[in-house]
Amino acid sequence: MRLPEGVLPFLDVHTARCRARVTPFGAQVCEWTPAGQAAPVLFMSPHAILSGAKPIRGGVPVCFPWFGNHPDGATKPAHGFVRTRTWDVVDVTQDGDVRIVLRTTSDGHTRQSWDADFIATLTVTLGATLTMALEVRNTGAADFSYEAALHTYLAVGDVSSIRIGGLEHTRFLDKPDGFREKTTDGEPLTVTGEMDRVFLDTTAACTIDDPLLHRRLVVAKHGSLATVVWNPGHEKGEAVPDIGDAWNNFVCVETASCGPHAVRLAPRAAHVMTAVISCEDLPPDSRT
Repeated sequence: MRLPEGVLPFLDVHTARCRARVTPFGAQVCEWTPAGQAAPVLFMSPHAILSGAKPIRGGVPVCFPWFGNHPDGATKPAHGFVRTRTWDVVDVTQDGDVRIVLRTTSDGHTRQSWDADFIATLTVTLGATLTMALEVRNTGAADFSYEAALHTYLAVGDVSSIRIGGLEHTRFLDKPDGFREKTTDGEPLTVTGEMDRVFLDTTAACTIDDPLLHRRLVVAKHGSLATVVWNPGHEKGEAVPDIGDAWNNFVCVETASCGPHAVRLAPRAAHVMTAVISCEDLPPDSRT
């Protein structure tokens, strides 16, 4: 493990169990490739900006303390302010797996956007599986509510060929259709165009079957009642400079606490939201 020179600092991890890369900028996991996989599990856009001038497109951005656009409008950054803060690396240990603990706290700058006192801690465990646990602690004297997401970009061979299981018969808010509430049928999801859905009241693990890369990705979670599935589709994807022609090589399956499932914390209380990502061979009967 080393901290190479560059515009942004990175912790590079190379063990018998995985290859990974984490930056304190946004506390972002930028790469995770478990042993035996030729292709990374996390998507990183070839057009991503790594200068620190804007959030990194790919990996697992941390969204907090709001998800999506702020209700007050575009003067506040989408998905909160922690994606462009440099978090403190408070601990790095290795015992087979590598464990990295990153932390950020409220200060005068954060209170300009959100009047709350907090400590946010992300614990990343890198091995044959990838585990990310986001703890938010209320250090103030008043209750507060927040939204959060582990905005996981998963690398796929072609987004139009994947099938996403685990969200059958589940209510969701359809953002492209004005956030209308709908319910899925009994079939796995397929992505045939723009998709931006917030699935409600779900604790289920999701499977992403990828016949081109011959693998099944599994996103399990704890402390979360919402799952977000997003791909911008061809038209919108091509129009975003740091996505461009790579729009069809990822799908976001996000562990979230947002909308009606925002978290409310009393003083001195804490909440932990955890995502666990694993990768396995795709069963032969699922490869068509």
